[in-house]
Amino acid sequence: MTNAHITWVEDMQFVAQGDSGHAIVMDSSEEGGGHNTGARPMEVVLMGLLGCTAMDVISILQKKRQNVAGLKIFATGERAAEHPKYYTKIHLEYVAAGDVQPEALARAIQLSEEKYCSAIATVRGKAEITSSFRVEPALTK
Repeated sequence: MTNAHITWVEDMQFVAQGDSGHAIVMDSSEEGGGHNTGARPMEVVLMGLLGCTAMDVISILQKKRQNVAGLKIFATGERAAEHPKYYTKIHLEYVAAGDVQPEALARAIQLSEEKYCSAIATVRGKAEITSSFRVEPALTK
């Protein structure tokens, strides 16, 4: 079982903490009553999904003995127009750097998205998940 809690600081600022002891500051925009001092909750959803699949992909590529020098994943989410404004579509763009075989990257992504990533499994059925990938010799900032 995983546990987390959130504590109200002021206005729309909160600090969330999980079992690991690490904390995340969440806040709203000034228009939403906050001070823009932290990530929005729905951004945190995307970030969690990115972290989950990134850890899977790196682990699988390392087990396949791929010489991966870097990995970036970009997420684009579309949300429902009406409340609750959940994600209806999420696109993930995987960019690996180094001497990585494209077919190995494709397989690592497939395994993460279809079998291992619990965050993707959590939103699947609500959000349509699509992805693309490419391998570059070196990642740009």
